[in-house]
Amino acid sequence: MAYKVLALQVNAPAVTVLSSRDDAEAHMLATIDRLDRQLTATLNQAGRDVLLVVTPEAFLTGAPGTESIDEWRDKACLEIDGRIYETLSAMVQRHQVYFSGNAYEQDPYFPELFFQTSFLIGPNGDVLLRYRRLNATGIPTPHDVWGLYLDAYGYDSLFPVAKTNIGNLACLAGDDLLYPEVARCLTMRGAEVLLHAAAESYSPVPPYRSMVRQVRAAETMSYVVSANLAGLTESPVPLAGGGSKIVDPRGLVLADAGHGENLSVIADIDLAALRELRQRPAATNLPAQLRTELYAESYTQHAVYPSGTLLSQTPDRQQNLRTQQEVVRKLYA
Repeated sequence: MAYKVLALQVNAPAVTVLSSRDDAEAHMLATIDRLDRQLTATLNQAGRDVLLVVTPEAFLTGAPGTESIDEWRDKACLEIDGRIYETLSAMVQRHQVYFSGNAYEQDPYFPELFFQTSFLIGPNGDVLLRYRRLNATGIPTPHDVWGLYLDAYGYDSLFPVAKTNIGNLACLAGDDLLYPEVARCLTMRGAEVLLHAAAESYSPVPPYRSMVRQVRAAETMSYVVSANLAGLTESPVPLAGGGSKIVDPRGLVLADAGHGENLSVIADIDLAALRELRQRPAATNLPAQLRTELYAESYTQHAVYPSGTLLSQTPDRQQNLRTQQEVVRKLYA
């Protein structure tokens, strides 16, 4: 099977400048309405074989500014069964695509926190997976409430893969792409297309983040679809985004973008070719040569960043930096 995927490079509103949840939700709904019109125009031009759409990181709100965890959760974080998800679901059903988004989200098991969540909505409007960002600075992660998170959701919830009729799809968010373990854990569970939501500055001189997209694709023999923000509107801190990219399982760039909004980062996903490539013994078939026993003991013996750091203190956004300071002191004392 072959189909087309679209990496949307769009602006996000900076709701950090707003004072109330009502204002923030109004901006989110306006963003969805604009996105709906953009998708209509793009799909009419690109054709109905575009079956998968990937949006950037925090495409509805932008990132938090100076807000505390409580303030950002109450103002800008989605309710799992709230009207923002309902509106997104209706839009996806109208377009009959698979839709990958990324947002800050409340969680009933952790009412004092929020998580950054990448989600996948199917053509019937159902949410097929939720992936919580695992590596972040300034926002809570499942690792920060490790034991309770595993009790609530189980270990496999950390690396969800949706098996669909357009392949096995998985999400990553932000800097998670910089950690090879995340992509490997997803492909170990069958992922074939990695959907990456990013919010990064872009330069015509390729930064390491840009090159990592190709490395992750080649080392996991997966398609990587990375949608980056074009910029932030109404933000006190400008973001010159761009550089969205679609990479094939050999690490070859199929489509990319420069600066600014771009609705034409489109490429073919060829599942038959991917599966044939993965089943071919070769020096370049790295997943088939992953010798996990070589590394497991080293990870066990050398724990670095501690888990559960938010279980014993009042959550605040500086916790990560304080923990890093302690880790660095121990590593290089």
